[in-house]
Amino acid sequence: MITAGVYGGRGYVARECVRLLVGHPEAEVTWWCSREAGSAESSHRNLLGTGLRFVSENDLPDVDVVFICAPVGIAMDLAPRWLDRGARVISMAADFRLRHKGSFERLYGEHRAWALLNEAVYGIPELHRDSIRTARLVANPGCFSSAAILGLVPLVKCADLGIESVVVDGISGTSGAGAGLDRSMHHPEMWQTVIPYNAVDHRHTYEMEAQLSLVAGHGVTVHFTSYYGPFGRGILAACHVFPQHLPERSELLDVYEQFYREHPFVTVNRLPHDSEAAWDYLPFPSVADVAGSNYCQIGLDVDRRRGRVVVFSAIDNMGKGACGVAVQNMNLIFGLDETTGLVTPGLGI
Repeated sequence: MITAGVYGGRGYVARECVRLLVGHPEAEVTWWCSREAGSAESSHRNLLGTGLRFVSENDLPDVDVVFICAPVGIAMDLAPRWLDRGARVISMAADFRLRHKGSFERLYGEHRAWALLNEAVYGIPELHRDSIRTARLVANPGCFSSAAILGLVPLVKCADLGIESVVVDGISGTSGAGAGLDRSMHHPEMWQTVIPYNAVDHRHTYEMEAQLSLVAGHGVTVHFTSYYGPFGRGILAACHVFPQHLPERSELLDVYEQFYREHPFVTVNRLPHDSEAAWDYLPFPSVADVAGSNYCQIGLDVDRRRGRVVVFSAIDNMGKGACGVAVQNMNLIFGLDETTGLVTPGLGI
């Protein structure tokens, strides 16, 4: 069995990470570290009956892998200690995602373990599977970043399309704001509305640009705007691309299926348009279809009149956008089939 330690007691990411590990056939939670020791069940009632308890940081035993589910700034201090003890480390926050020091420190403040950036692997298996297998330190991607990157990579990789700039709108469930109390996430403020926030220069934009530029072989500018919607979990990214020439929808679907043919957690929606339907939505993914899963669903269309391709990418921000992909990365690191413990389909409602 893979022994796992989890930092971060009462947040949604730590809870979901532990939930997936509890159901994993090849892993076990050896310890769950929080600032306050005591029963985990009182904070996370979905885990009633597991007997899990929070422990303090004193005298934590060695484990095979440590998941650091804490705000940015914590992993840069914890990761070196656990790497020295021989553990693999999966950082869930942004501590090791960006390679440009100036950008990182402008966004997040001083970095205290910058040397580790040279070996941290950005944790999208669909791009970096082989590097993840041998990694000591994995930088789990941001949730908006995962949705946009998975939706756009097959297009920007096509050199003949000449894509240098994209527009992305991303709407997230409120769990993306974390478990902290804030008026903007208060139910009367949030329900029956959609709220744009950090409309320009969102932190995840830098991850999108770095990874898409790496794939394209040239700079790709991302114009990204984020929103919260009145649902708990999930992300829908609408990605708008204006290529030099427009392939047919069927051709682009072929490109996506070919690109993701060996990636089990990305599915491409080929359902045909219904010209008789007043609401022609079946060819496109929804957050309900991926909620509770580690899957990404992609659908697309071509606007020939205006020279645009629109790609929709749906993920669960707690699943493929955070904890699901973290467990997928753990599977790769320890030589398991990457789907182990993660094949449950989305809820659909």
